[in-house]
Amino acid sequence: MNKQWRLVDLPGYGYAKIARENSARFNAAVTEYLTNRSTLLVTFVLVDSRHSPQKIDLEFVHWLGGQSIPFVLVFTKTDQAKPEEVQEHIRLFQEKMAEWWDNLPQVFTCSSVKRTGQAELLNFIEQTLEEEPDDVVD
Repeated sequence: MNKQWRLVDLPGYGYAKIARENSARFNAAVTEYLTNRSTLLVTFVLVDSRHSPQKIDLEFVHWLGGQSIPFVLVFTKTDQAKPEEVQEHIRLFQEKMAEWWDNLPQVFTCSSVKRTGQAELLNFIEQTLEEEPDDVVD
């Protein structure tokens, strides 16, 4: 992006359609990328806001925290659920994470259809890049 930074889209762990024999290799590749990327500034964890906290999402963010990998949560598809449901799902997710940590990650909500949340995410990226030394950004 702008020849200054990269946005890398890793395959979703929930929807990655891979054979069982390839899943270990897939998991190892993602683990390698996330744990050994010295220029990684933040990981955006996309969570479907239409559902209450899913075990696989909670396991993933718990693992990220255990690896000290910086991340934020992005609750997606907010246009496809009632606002009260979205807020309840976020609350439940945060409640579960509060069992593990005192400091919870930042939360964003967005809809690709209605384009809500886009400005907030771009502002967060801009601020994150401004806070990092130039030699860290890859």
